[in-house]
Amino acid sequence: MGFFQMDVWQVITFILALLATLTFHEASHALVAYYLGDPTAKMEGRVSFNPIRHLDPMGTLVFLITWTVGWGKPVPVNPRNFKHPVRDSALVALAGPVSNLVFAFVIALLWKYLGDYMWAPLLLFVQTLFHMNVFLAIFNFFPFPPLDGSKVLGLIIPRAWYSKYDDYLENGVKYFVVIILIDVFILGNVLGFSVFSYVMQFLHERVSTILLLGT
Repeated sequence: MGFFQMDVWQVITFILALLATLTFHEASHALVAYYLGDPTAKMEGRVSFNPIRHLDPMGTLVFLITWTVGWGKPVPVNPRNFKHPVRDSALVALAGPVSNLVFAFVIALLWKYLGDYMWAPLLLFVQTLFHMNVFLAIFNFFPFPPLDGSKVLGLIIPRAWYSKYDDYLENGVKYFVVIILIDVFILGNVLGFSVFSYVMQFLHERVSTILLLGT
């Protein structure tokens, strides 16, 4: 079921869950960056749980269209403020998806132990919030810009390749968006098979099972 096939309450639930998930994700980036010595994000108001500060127009649009992949506004980071630039940049990147997994685990506790007593619309919101956090965490571990996994690559990139790696981070976004849209709309709708959708669904089922069984 896609975004435009949902009823009114499902749309409201979807949007609220999306805002909560993206906000927690991006605020975690900003908070960890500030903790590690870079005040850039804090000075731009990104250490905040105001969702408007974290929405990325393109990432939000792609998520609403595909109902599978998307991203928030990248948190500004100045690695020169870190004591260990490569390591700390990777930690800041990891903070987003890891925070979503933690969020999903907490929501799983509510779902598992209080779900039977919840008002149906509230239960729908809890379930949507859980799955959205899992999806966003998994998706952001992929090593393609602007996703967090691309920045974690810095930990294993040889120093001699850093200039090419920086070019990859800077210029890879536009290619990634095009590839995603081609995969979803051409491969998915025309050929009936989307590589990203298949991989995401496969990983989502397994991660969700692990989180739910762990509660």
